[in-house]
This record gives sequence, structure tokens and C-alpha cells, in this order.
Amino acid sequence: MASKINKQEILAKFFDDGAYTALFSDGAVSAACGWANGQQVYAVYQNGDALTVKDVEKNIKVLQMAVATGNPVVTFYNAKGSVLTEGLDVVNATAKLNAEIAKVSGVVPQVAVVVGVCAGTSALAAANADVCVMAKDAELFFTAPFTSAAQGDKVQGAGTAQAAEKAGVAALVAEDAAAATELAAHLVGLLPANNLTGPAVFEFEAPAADFAAGLEPQKAAAALIDAGSALELYAGYGKNVYTALATINGNAVGVVVTGKELCHTCVSKASRFVRLCDAFSVPVVTVVDTDGFVKSCSDDVAGGIREAARLTATYADATNVRLAVLAGHAVGAVYTAFAASDLKIAVEGCVVAPVEPKVAVSVLYKAEIEASDNIVSATNAKAAAYAAEVCSAQNAVACGAADMACAPADVRGTVVAALDMLATKRAARLPKKHGNMAL
Repeated sequence: MASKINKQEILAKFFDDGAYTALFSDGAVSAACGWANGQQVYAVYQNGDALTVKDVEKNIKVLQMAVATGNPVVTFYNAKGSVLTEGLDVVNATAKLNAEIAKVSGVVPQVAVVVGVCAGTSALAAANADVCVMAKDAELFFTAPFTSAAQGDKVQGAGTAQAAEKAGVAALVAEDAAAATELAAHLVGLLPANNLTGPAVFEFEAPAADFAAGLEPQKAAAALIDAGSALELYAGYGKNVYTALATINGNAVGVVVTGKELCHTCVSKASRFVRLCDAFSVPVVTVVDTDGFVKSCSDDVAGGIREAARLTATYADATNVRLAVLAGHAVGAVYTAFAASDLKIAVEGCVVAPVEPKVAVSVLYKAEIEASDNIVSATNAKAAAYAAEVCSAQNAVACGAADMACAPADVRGTVVAALDMLATKRAARLPKKHGNMAL
């Protein structure tokens, strides 16, 4: 439980060889600086007590130091709210802290590790981090579950790590505080130190499995990335899209792999992940093989169109290296959403088209099909021929819908070569305050 979490044990597990330099005097909030997974990083630790103005100011100071030195910040959240006798002063301090978190966002990585209670303004801060990690027995909420239940709004599992994972707030959930600490150390090693440095480089082993069309998202990713390198994010949210930080040929990358259908939560998850990678210039490899955005008016009303527009804008706005592997179905709006990439690799056997082949032939060859003895058989035959001739990988390259084609067995090698080719990419956005994508 939160009360039994030991700061020395946590920091010793987080920093390499358990070595770190303590910052500030002990209190409800303390801080340290050291190396985690080969990356210099600041850590802020809450010991479970209520926070004072001075405690909050320590956190702000660490963020300012992190920006000045270009190093990530990992904050371990565990606090029983604020000291009420400090009144509006502490509220003002927490507002300044959240403003500082927003200011620093995209400059140095910020990782929230919730190991105890994280409520109210602390929950805001944790959710605004680049990645939020939670221990299974930790709590994160705005409204205390017992208070909500007393008002007749009782929700099973409210405030738990599982609920935060399902809501898309917790990107990683660990068995306990120690495991969450190890995940945070792994994470800061995969991310660059700041927005001006390049991604990390690691030793690697090639994957054992070969790439093939129709693989489940996780297996498709495993056939591309280095063996054992994946750190999947948001596994409990939008489960028809796989997102992970990993390495390919030893270089840190982000991987997005589509599943059968893309609902609004899946699309939101992909956008959030690509945005993270773009902020720190981590290359993104996207494997596209899907039946498309879910065909559901209910999903449209729930935000499907908005989230699809956001996904399209996120890919288009990104300046990091972006590779799209058209591994299977990439039809219509899905192709449009993922088309904003530096290179598109069409895998032999894929289908790249404005509409599904059966729909296309039912219009193009309507009279011929209706005149046949068996409409279903004639439609299928025409669709198969149309897919092979018009929607093939080779035709996608010929028409400019893809930049290169390869056999399934050569996908990893082609991706490695493309990443090498684009390693020196330089890009800048048009002068503007910011875009206005459908957030």
C-alpha cells in the first residue's frame, strides 16, 4: 500500500547502480538526480503526506532545472492532497505547477509514476505528463470513489489503475511500485533526453519471426522490431491498435500497427502516441492492414469522425521520420489518414484503393455482372481481378500511392534501409502560432 512505499528503495531501483544525488531537504516532496537506463534524469518523489506551497515549488524548480540542462523528469506521485491551512496559496502554487508542466511539454520528457494516491490537481499533472505509469494498487481520480458512491454514482473499480488504463490515462500498469519504477527507467532510456537530441541507440538482436500479411498487430510488430525491445503503451485502451516504443536495428522508434477495425478510442490512442513521438523526433513506423474506420453511426456520434480527423492531422503535422508499411488493406479514408508519411512501402499482396474492390466493380461492371448467371460469383471474380490489377503493390508504386514495393519476407530489411535513408531528415513547420486540429 501507499503508506509502506520506501523512498530509498524506489530511488535505488530507479537509478543505475542505486546511485543518485539528493536535491532539497526531505519533506513531503524531495528530489534527486542521477542516471537511469543510461540517461541522466531528475526524479521528484512524494512521500504520502499532504503538500505545502514549498513542496509544490520544489517540483516547479526541478522542471526548470530539467529544461536548463535538457534532461527528463520522472515524478513519483503519492500525496494526501494539500495542507488545507495554506488555503488559496497552495491552490495558486499547484496552478503554477500545471502551467509549468504545459510549458515544459515537448521540451524534455515528463513521466508520471503513480505509486500511491494521486487526486485532484495532482491527477491533472499526472495525466498531462508524456507518459503516465501506475502501480496496480495506486489510485488516480478527481472525485474520491466513496464520495461519488455516497451521491448515488457508484462505479466498479473507480479510481483504480485498471480504470485509468481503460480510460486511456495510464499508458502502463505495473504489478507494484517497484515494477512501475523499473518501467519508468526503461521508458526514459528509450526516449531522447530532450527535443534537440537524437533517439538512443542500443545493441540488438533481429526478430526470430518473419513478417507476413494478416498477422495480429502485436505479432506483426514483433516481426519488424528487434527481439524483446517492445514497450507497449496504452495496452488497455483502444485495443484494435498496437502502439509501442521499441528499437529497429538498435535505433529507438515508435511502432503503430492497425487492427481489424478502428473505433474512435483506437484512433485517439494512435494520435496520442504519434504526437508523443513527434515531440521528441522519434521515428514512427506504421503498419496499415485494416478493414477501416468502424462502420457505425454510434461511433460517429461518439467522436469517430473527430478522432479520425485528428489522426489525419497528427500524421500530416508531424515532422519526425514517418514510414507507412501498407501490409494489407489500406482503402479509402484509412489510406488518406496514414498517407502523410515520408515513405510508403507497399507489401506484395496488399490492397491499396479508393474503395473496396467489390464496391468498385459493382459500379464499373454493373451491366456485365447483372447479365451473368451468378451475380455473386461474377462480382467476386471481377473484384479479384480488379484487386490484382488495380489495387496491387506494384500499381500503387506506379501511380504514386506508394514509394516502393517489397515481398513480405523483405519488409524488415526494407524498413531498416528506409530508416537509414531518412535518418538525416530535416523539416520545419510553416510559421504560425499553432494548428487547430480537432482535439
